[in-house]
Amino acid sequence: MAMAGAVLFGASMLSQAPTAPVPEQISGPYWIAGRVVNAVTGEPVRRATVAALAEEDSHIVRSVASDNDGRFSLENLPAGKYPLTASRRGFRTAFYDEHDDYNSAIVTGPDQDTSHLAFRLTPGAVLYGVVTGDGGDPAENASVILFKRERGTAHAASENSGQSAGNGEIRQSEGGTTDDTGAFEFTNLAAGEYYISVVTSPWYAMHPPPGRSALNEDSPLDVAYPVTFFDSTTQEASASPIMLEAGGRQEANIALHAEPALRLQVAAPRKGPGFVQPELRTMVFGVQVSAETAGGFDPVPTGLVEFRGVPPGHYELVQGDPTRISEIDATSSQVVDPNAGALAATVSGVLRTTNGAPLPDNVNVSLEPANGPNQAMGINAHKGAFRFDAVPPGTWNVSAFVQGNALPVVAVAADGPALAGNQITVKGRPVAAFVTVSPSLSRVKGFARANGKGAAGAMIVLVPRQPSAYSALVRRDQSDSDGSFSLRDVPAGQYTVVAIEDGWKLDWTDRQTIARYLPRGVAITVSGQAGADVALSEPVLVQPK
Repeated sequence: MAMAGAVLFGASMLSQAPTAPVPEQISGPYWIAGRVVNAVTGEPVRRATVAALAEEDSHIVRSVASDNDGRFSLENLPAGKYPLTASRRGFRTAFYDEHDDYNSAIVTGPDQDTSHLAFRLTPGAVLYGVVTGDGGDPAENASVILFKRERGTAHAASENSGQSAGNGEIRQSEGGTTDDTGAFEFTNLAAGEYYISVVTSPWYAMHPPPGRSALNEDSPLDVAYPVTFFDSTTQEASASPIMLEAGGRQEANIALHAEPALRLQVAAPRKGPGFVQPELRTMVFGVQVSAETAGGFDPVPTGLVEFRGVPPGHYELVQGDPTRISEIDATSSQVVDPNAGALAATVSGVLRTTNGAPLPDNVNVSLEPANGPNQAMGINAHKGAFRFDAVPPGTWNVSAFVQGNALPVVAVAADGPALAGNQITVKGRPVAAFVTVSPSLSRVKGFARANGKGAAGAMIVLVPRQPSAYSALVRRDQSDSDGSFSLRDVPAGQYTVVAIEDGWKLDWTDRQTIARYLPRGVAITVSGQAGADVALSEPVLVQPK
């Protein structure tokens, strides 16, 4: 069963709110019972709030606090399917048997054993430290950014960040600022591999006004702090990983060292009555963490814009008309070559539906890089038409949403015949695309079986028959306590459903990884009938990882 983020937030508040009165109409003969235990030590967790949620809208049906032995019992439940949550201060709020964004709901009814559950709560980890400047003075109000390596993610890693394919993508996790003592703290973290970066400026720094003649002038106060990583290195590739264990508490102090600030002068060609303003972006692990602003135009009308007070480091520069995007490892002040970087392109297109039905007006379209460090872009489509400016070269996944709900992209025609899937390739020239979306969505329902009975907690993967459509149409779920599962928002097409025991560490985003399970999967054809439930003709055999 997929897990909604809003539900998780609500669950975290359970221990702070009294149990709601139980409406008479939801009383029934069944119950859900078991023990809440510390996932690390196995010890009971007392006074944990355990709640059974309604499957259809995630409201709390029953909630109870565990006793001194960690035991709980949610009683008087009708037959049904209930996602189960537990929360306790010092532990990470979780769903029962949670994996990634999925969990196993508990099914009550005849012949269902729901009274011997072991609900494992993982204690949260803490990462803390102090940021200091030269001389050991505390760096107040410094921006501290926490990154986490996500194992088995779809994107291939970039050379810039020192990542390698298969190691997982490093993504921004949290952020905060230091207090007046330079201290920071991140709490309730999941176990895993983390990185820390600090972005700030010396409080005493003064940068001379813009001007070409000042490029080679030195000033003792014209200094800046480069982006600095734990353990006090300014080189992203040399950043030390911080391995956090569940419930662990680890210190990570960072020392900053001021360096002479740089000046970058960039061409600003005229466009109409004004200028094309360049943009200099600070990039960390492929993520834009801050943006420098132009210090002002050169007082002599040279057509240059000057960025001043720039720390040495790695940047992405967007400049010119047509737009060029380049990566700069800035080590000295310079006039940037206006022809540096790769030509970006305009990506425009029109959305159309598989059945010719009109689209609503409020469709959001996004472009997300299929690999590499570029960031996602989003825009509202007007009557199905959309346009993205300055898209860097590469392969992009296009997605569409209506009021937050996915409108699956099933095919894209860009300067050629339509291809199944949701990818657009940009090569430095304008791209015009027809993007086909499916408003006819079905739900594929079935059972995972092992040893002749329902298997809970299996990873269920819906694999489209056409390899090129994999990234757009693959779906996942987790089997519930009776082995049932439900794959939602499935467009028309041909698929194979597989069930994998403890498959949560597999890179399911890679079709080749899942391909070896296909011969023992169950094939299914989904028609274009909107809103239909499609049941598998037979149970899906759970295969070992």
